[in-house]
Amino acid sequence: MTYTLGAKSLKALEGVHPNLVALVKDAIQTSREDFAVHEGLRSLETQKDYYNRGVSKTLASKHLKQPDGFSHAVDLVPYVNGLLRWEWPLIYPIAASMQAASIRLGIPLRWGGVWDRTMKEIIGPPKRECEEYAKRHPGPDFLDGPHFELVK
Repeated sequence: MTYTLGAKSLKALEGVHPNLVALVKDAIQTSREDFAVHEGLRSLETQKDYYNRGVSKTLASKHLKQPDGFSHAVDLVPYVNGLLRWEWPLIYPIAASMQAASIRLGIPLRWGGVWDRTMKEIIGPPKRECEEYAKRHPGPDFLDGPHFELVK
């Protein structure tokens, strides 16, 4: 089945870097799992709120407007039966689609499930690579499956 982005997702892509928008639009067409763009550009006030609540671990988020005027991050959340779902088994197929789009379009991308590699450097299935990342970085590292960001 081919999915498309809805009006809310397209609205959430406003202010996001065109390369990242291209990746998301490419990935939705090949994804085995439907998804919505939960968030792209965010304000500093929202970022501070997320940080204070522990939803984010940084005040220097790539969701904030970067020097080029765009957000360099998006959160893509599985969309099932009209509801956003945050379960990891639903997130892995989205990561695979974003990885394929990154390679296909030649746009370097990082995923919040494997922070220390670009999507091009991830060789195995996203689930396994995420588990391997957790082994390489034991402790309170913040795994953020819905998060995707451009790499300089």
